[in-house]
Amino acid sequence: MSLSSALSIAQSALMNTARQTSVVSRNIADASNPDYTRRISVITSTAPGARFVDVQRAANDLLFRQNLGALSAYSGQNALYSGMDQLDVSVNGVDNASSPSTAIANLQQALQLYATSPSNQNLGSSVIDAAKQVVRSLNEGSKAIQDFRTQTDGQIDTAVKDLNSLLGQFEDANQAVMSGTRSGTDVSDALDQRDALLKKISNYVPISTFTRGDNDMVITTGDGTTLFETIPRTVSFTPAAGYAAGAAGNTVYIDNVPISAGTGGNTTASGTLAGLLQLRDGVASTMQSQLDETARGLITAFAETAPSMPNAAGLFTWSGAPAVPAAGTLVNGLAGTIGINAAMDPSVGGNPTLLRDGGANGLAYVANTTGGASYSNLLIAYGDRLDKPMTFDSAAGISATSSVSDYAANSIGWLQSVRQQASTAADAKEALAQRSADALSNATGVNIDQEMSLMLDLEHTYQASARMMKTVDDMMTALLSAVG
Repeated sequence: MSLSSALSIAQSALMNTARQTSVVSRNIADASNPDYTRRISVITSTAPGARFVDVQRAANDLLFRQNLGALSAYSGQNALYSGMDQLDVSVNGVDNASSPSTAIANLQQALQLYATSPSNQNLGSSVIDAAKQVVRSLNEGSKAIQDFRTQTDGQIDTAVKDLNSLLGQFEDANQAVMSGTRSGTDVSDALDQRDALLKKISNYVPISTFTRGDNDMVITTGDGTTLFETIPRTVSFTPAAGYAAGAAGNTVYIDNVPISAGTGGNTTASGTLAGLLQLRDGVASTMQSQLDETARGLITAFAETAPSMPNAAGLFTWSGAPAVPAAGTLVNGLAGTIGINAAMDPSVGGNPTLLRDGGANGLAYVANTTGGASYSNLLIAYGDRLDKPMTFDSAAGISATSSVSDYAANSIGWLQSVRQQASTAADAKEALAQRSADALSNATGVNIDQEMSLMLDLEHTYQASARMMKTVDDMMTALLSAVG
């Protein structure tokens, strides 16, 4: 081998080592960046020595797609579970302290106590106070649900705006990838940025991708709706200023195609948007229906009766009084409007003894016709009605036949059951998302130990190349000295 060839090989080796060292240094610097994909130096052996050819990303498309799917599933599940936690406390209070079920149980106790001493007017007033607490629980619970739906609408609106912003950023990143690919420059950083944006987008909606010429990427949703193709598709939503019971929420559209809400505790919702839609129009609306049915059951249970006369609203009344709501038929918003019959409310001049004797709707409805102060039959009958099965609207999502007190308790049980399913599923989907992220990181991320070991190898290679150049230099010096 000639001295010039040896010198060329040594110079090529030094240059190659320097470039490899630069790649390794970059890997080490970004080791903590979860969106960074490890770079690999690809070397080709050519005469008269090794030549640096290219820098490639250690990408793994299969693991990346799995991670995107896991992120979407967890985001939808977490949105549902977190919202249910908030809704539960808002409506039922901590440990169900302010729930209608608890208030009805207190009313039953007050009613039983009054029945044991019907001549005690203070006990009669206590029953009215307990009934007011039931009304307050239903009124405030109904308001809390509609406020929650309005708040969820705001979260959906924010999520839609964030998604549109991410799609705009994706357009810029995709353009950078395409431009770099066409010009033959390194697009690794642009690809990292594009992948990072895909992860963020998948938090809102489930996505699939495919790549066309020049590394151009197209994004579709889980149901095949185009989300991005050359330019972003518009994601649109109009939030409501407020909600009334039974009112349907506005839909989120992607390129004029509606997003479907999730269903079930282990929700089918994939992405935050579907989870929030399920919260607003599924869970919250069902809870509202259950409160409305509880209110209807109370009005029915405490209705005054008389021979040859229609049942009339008694202790509990509503906007349609004196009529009683139709049996087994949901009345939207009833929980928000139910009230105490003024004829029995001492705070507005009413007489609590009308609950004992009957007659709030006229003489025809008087049960205690003798006016005896120890009369308790009607009070006992009201207590029995609270525990007597009646028909409820199946649209409210729980048993169609039960007592009012059981129905209110079943409403809590329904929410806790769905919440428990959501909690278990959230834990499982979070674990899957973490495992998929770990698998992706292991395949494409930076291992500091490996990179430091490679850096040490490169240092040894550099030293060997430097010694070769020193040897060639010494030989050249000796040769020139001999010639001179």
